[in-house]
Amino acid sequence: MARDYFQLQGKTALITGASSGLGVHFARVLAEAGATVILAARRADKLATEVAAIQATGARASAVAMDVTAPASVDRAFAEITGSIGNIDILVNNAGVADDPIRFLDTGEEEWQRVIDTNLNGAWRVARAAARHMATTGTAGSIVNIGSIYGLRTGAMKVAYNVSKAGVVQLTKAMAIELCRQQIRVNALCPGWFLTDINREYFESERGERYIKTIPARRMGAMEDLTAPLLLLASNAAGGYMTGTVLTVDGGIAEAPI
Repeated sequence: MARDYFQLQGKTALITGASSGLGVHFARVLAEAGATVILAARRADKLATEVAAIQATGARASAVAMDVTAPASVDRAFAEITGSIGNIDILVNNAGVADDPIRFLDTGEEEWQRVIDTNLNGAWRVARAAARHMATTGTAGSIVNIGSIYGLRTGAMKVAYNVSKAGVVQLTKAMAIELCRQQIRVNALCPGWFLTDINREYFESERGERYIKTIPARRMGAMEDLTAPLLLLASNAAGGYMTGTVLTVDGGIAEAPI
């Protein structure tokens, strides 16, 4: 009988930014693989709906309010989780925001701070809390930071987003080196373009359809394209030896000729 490498029975996974888009998919995938999932985001009403949908499948799910830009909110969320559930084995560090296209010269303090504070400072803040928890409890855990191909290649008129995601990639590598001896693996998953509520209007327009044709795969990613890559990084499928890896799922965009 083939071994189920992606089995997550007995594991608890925290997913940030889990009220919509990729975060919802990640939570569903981990729950289906057997993990107890904790959905975290600022939008408590939306979280309740997603938790109910996961529970309806027979999986174990709960929600916690968390604003990754607020240290006190992150601390409260982790205290609540550890007090009611216990150990966290997996963190999917997904919370993030995208900025509207804006030229570098026109980028203001507010736009810059909003993106950097959520995508980079927030990722660092939650990853640090999770890593401290895992190290204290002796948990051989897995942290999956959600980056972007824009952390590897530069996109025009999105300087804050590019910088924030490049920071997430380097954060991942630095964490991986330091946390190896605590048996905590840290990897990054860098998606390309996936259809979400945020970008749907653009990609369903004539201009967006033209852009899709420039992607080497000639299509946008489907959520299911992220399922196996996420499970590879979150589980022990790689034998606990895969860390510091930056895994792209982008239809070839990052490797396309310039």
